[in-house]
Amino acid sequence: MVSEEKKLRAYFVKTESGREPVKDWLKRLHKNDRGIVGTDIKTVEYGWPIGMPTCKSLGKGLWEIRSNISDGRIARVIFYIHEDKIILLHGFIKKTQKTPKGEIEIALNRKKSITF
Repeated sequence: MVSEEKKLRAYFVKTESGREPVKDWLKRLHKNDRGIVGTDIKTVEYGWPIGMPTCKSLGKGLWEIRSNISDGRIARVIFYIHEDKIILLHGFIKKTQKTPKGEIEIALNRKKSITF
């Protein structure tokens, strides 16, 4: 059973220019797909720590939220945890079995640019 209180709160990473790339990516998804990904993010917020099939560690402090969306596609949101926050770093549609290095690098670069 999922807790009634959030254990972590999700935040979108902001670039130096003020953009929120994960939020922008989500807005480009179909409404139903956006709902699926949002529900999976919410599951992590309320249920952390949570493992497969919803979350998987990518190493280097990164995790991915795993969502099955329409037309057999697979969406991923890469995040890391800072104190009581889930920092959403990068979202993409996965097209290969293994998470591409380039997608992980984007997330790591965004992680490095964050200051608290």
